[in-house]
Amino acid sequence: MRCNGSHAHPCQIVMIQLTRLNNQPLVVNCELIKFVERAPDTVLTLITGEKIVVREACEEVLAKIVDFRRRIFSGLPPAVIETLHPQSAPTVPPESPAAKES
Repeated sequence: MRCNGSHAHPCQIVMIQLTRLNNQPLVVNCELIKFVERAPDTVLTLITGEKIVVREACEEVLAKIVDFRRRIFSGLPPAVIETLHPQSAPTVPPESPAAKES
């Protein structure tokens, strides 16, 4: 999907905007990114196996992904986040049976 760079475009709400090496803007669904590599340019490998080379540094791509995920999850209650991504929710060890008896 391509965008014209307009800040009001709806795809910018659900995707991150990056730049191809030829300076063309590109929006990427960050949920499809499997790897971000520096080789020496930044190369995104999608879960489909497609590779995309972008101008942004790895750190900038990662910062955009983190920002995107924060915006998505900022309005959700913790129980919903735990249901969607159980590995990211803090875990509380269960009480041992001996502790319940005391």
